Amino acid sequence: MTARRLSAAALAAAAIVGAVALPASAADHARPDRTKVEISAVQYDSPGRDDRSRRSLNKEWVELTNTSRRTVNLDGWTLKNEDGDTYTFDHYRLEGRATVRIHTGRGHDTDSDLYMDRHNEVWDNRSDTATLRNDHDRFIDDESWGRHHRGHGGHQHDGGRHH
Repeated sequence: MTARRLSAAALAAAAIVGAVALPASAADHARPDRTKVEISAVQYDSPGRDDRSRRSLNKEWVELTNTSRRTVNLDGWTLKNEDGDTYTFDHYRLEGRATVRIHTGRGHDTDSDLYMDRHNEVWDNRSDTATLRNDHDRFIDDESWGRHHRGHGGHQHDGGRHH
């Protein structure tokens, strides 16, 4: 009986030491670079007259920045305002440490500029929230301005442009 109890105690002690040592050794290893895309700037009040021209609409934009080193596939991700107007990314990959500007108006998509192809302003000059969600409709980031309310990310900005 004593040998059995001694063995059981030794096994229990080894299990405790192993459980304590595991997190310490895991902490010694560098964590992989996590994918992080965020709304980095918003120009919701296009400079000059809002006349719904292509030029005016394309001066209204939202910028997204990939702060990680890895390329992120944004296919199926959405950018939406409080009224429900939605832009859905289609076959677009954002390179690591890169920024893309999503313009309201019409244009030819490039690696650094995408276009919603809208004929009216999307972002309310007084108060709105731009919300970014991934292809599984999970919240990624948001940016709010105007009246004092908070979106999921808790960002608030006053003025026509933010960084």
